[in-house]
Amino acid sequence: MKSELIINATSKGVELAVLEEGKLVELHRDPGETSYRVGDIYLGRVRKVMPNLNAGFIDVGYDRDAFLHHSDLGAQYKTLQKWTKLVITGKQPVSKIDKFKLEADIEKKGKMQDYVSSSQLVLVQVSKEPIGSKGPRLTADVTLPGRFLVLVPFSDNVNLSSKLRNEKEKKRLKSLINSIRPPGFGIIVRTVAEGKKSADLHSDLSDLMKRWGELYKGLKRAKPGKRILGELNKTSTVLRDVLRPECELIRVNDEKLADEVKTYLGSIGSDKVDMVKFSKDKDLFNTLSIHKQIKATFGTKVNLQNGAYLIIEQTEAMFVIDVNSGGRKKGATSQEENALITNTECVDEIARLLRLRDIGGIIAIDFIDMAKRENNKKLTDAMRAAMKKDKAKHNIAPPSKFGVMELTRQRVRDVAEVKTKDKCPSCNGTGNIQAAILVTDQIESSIKYLSKGEGHKKMSLLLHPILEAYIVKGEIHSMLKAIWGNSLRTNWEKKYGIEISIESNSSVEILEFHVFDSNGKELSN
Repeated sequence: MKSELIINATSKGVELAVLEEGKLVELHRDPGETSYRVGDIYLGRVRKVMPNLNAGFIDVGYDRDAFLHHSDLGAQYKTLQKWTKLVITGKQPVSKIDKFKLEADIEKKGKMQDYVSSSQLVLVQVSKEPIGSKGPRLTADVTLPGRFLVLVPFSDNVNLSSKLRNEKEKKRLKSLINSIRPPGFGIIVRTVAEGKKSADLHSDLSDLMKRWGELYKGLKRAKPGKRILGELNKTSTVLRDVLRPECELIRVNDEKLADEVKTYLGSIGSDKVDMVKFSKDKDLFNTLSIHKQIKATFGTKVNLQNGAYLIIEQTEAMFVIDVNSGGRKKGATSQEENALITNTECVDEIARLLRLRDIGGIIAIDFIDMAKRENNKKLTDAMRAAMKKDKAKHNIAPPSKFGVMELTRQRVRDVAEVKTKDKCPSCNGTGNIQAAILVTDQIESSIKYLSKGEGHKKMSLLLHPILEAYIVKGEIHSMLKAIWGNSLRTNWEKKYGIEISIESNSSVEILEFHVFDSNGKELSN
């Protein structure tokens, strides 16, 4: 399946979109913040232990305490704690752990208070970013993920991804990793390692060992609540975790960022550096109609090409998806057959939306009722097949007798929120009518200042499509042509002796505008 990665640099950060056959399947946003990403490692201080929750709350510098459950301590928690204490006190002179004595594994069904106490320092890793009003979710089972491998300290196991199916390839990888595995460390082989050469895997392992050295150095001078080792930025993380062999093109609209992507691909031994293409588009999401796809898929109602539609609602406890047929399907000879066709056609779209919107927790899908057991089995099989592409852990239960299918899906970041409704251009959402025409006075004032005061002869405007039509075509109101004669843009060009180009983007507010010079730099007055 043809796949593309779109990296769109904006003034508010970097947006990343994964397209499969031109359809949006993943959306990531990197606002430039560098704290509390999944994978970041901190030296935390235990604030309090909650025996009734079998968990503890940890101060890692966030405004809300982070959460650490007993099940996330890891089997070698006592060993990691011992090593951490020795490093902090300067009694562990080297980062190597090949001769470090391991402690006994902790009990899987033990009690938190037996291993963790208030004010204790603990080495922890972010497993879930802060979501809503909740602080980060932590694990003390620290690992270092790479492109092909995951480094596991204080272990001697080599484990393979469950998605690796070829027995011959599994034997090759296990034998190869066992031959290069550093003493004291276990290795998890990721799915993308399939078919990779020894040099690629050895290089990835070397990079992970360097990061372990950085962790050791950072821990020696660490202060509680401070990050010791940061994950890669969101762009590099997406490249590492999302980039697949079937990816044929990476489009980037920032030259510096394009060079960084090429450098990263080169550092991991990728032979696809040439697929990185720099584009001069100010907004790739607008050029490639990704904004349109986002607004069509993040609303409460999502329409499908087959005429069916989905209603997606979030409650306090769960997500609910209602499937509606929108009419009888061609070729369907009965209500049962019509329901089966509609339900199975909606399965791929539901799986895509769960992945795209990163919907997690409990999800109830109210499919159209079907009476026959074999049809419900076909629907369950289709749902499981569609969800195979989703890397998030999930479980699917067959439809109940009421036609409701229940899913659970892992979520590690907040649910993506995208505005799918624009404010009224007349009242700005207040209910009080104002003259939308007044915004043109603000635009003209900016143009006048920038042309007369700063000497700009060429400039471009970024507007909402409605405002663009308002200015370029002069057709919003029948009286405008009589008042203005030519379009506003033509009048401004003649009046101030300048050249104005206009671009539209549905992601901006209807009455919002931005002015750029001939080099694409945003101007302010």
